[in-house]
Amino acid sequence: MIREMSKQDFVQFWPTFHQVVAAQETYAFEPDLTCEQAYTLWCETALNSFVYEEDDEILGSYYIKPNAMGPSRHICNCGYMVSTRARGKGIARKLCEHSQQTARESGFSAMQFNSVVSTNQVAVNLWQQLGFAIVGTLPKAYRHAKLGLVDSYVMYKWLNENNET
Repeated sequence: MIREMSKQDFVQFWPTFHQVVAAQETYAFEPDLTCEQAYTLWCETALNSFVYEEDDEILGSYYIKPNAMGPSRHICNCGYMVSTRARGKGIARKLCEHSQQTARESGFSAMQFNSVVSTNQVAVNLWQQLGFAIVGTLPKAYRHAKLGLVDSYVMYKWLNENNET
């Protein structure tokens, strides 16, 4: 069900990506990105991108990349999107669990989400259920299309159970 994303997969995923970004409720991406720009952002600048596929339909995706370089390269960053019609089915949970395993296998010790929009309570609650902590609040950091300026959270999870670096 979860596998690496191809360029063709992204083309199939593009309507979901565009819908999520254009809504300006959860992602700090330019709402008028082209499919090619979005592919570069989601797939080419990432270490890797994956899809959740069911019955030949792409229902969700995530990317994984280093959050920083040098002495902080042991921390990764991920982004997740699920199609509207597939929400509430546990796909984001499966993607996040998969990404944590991928992160460990890729040598990352921690995962950080840099800007979780505070009004996205479904995501905030899920990330907390999966062991992420809110380690910072960025006041009025996101211009929500319907609510105006809202806070964003920095969320973090140490992945290495043995506390190794």
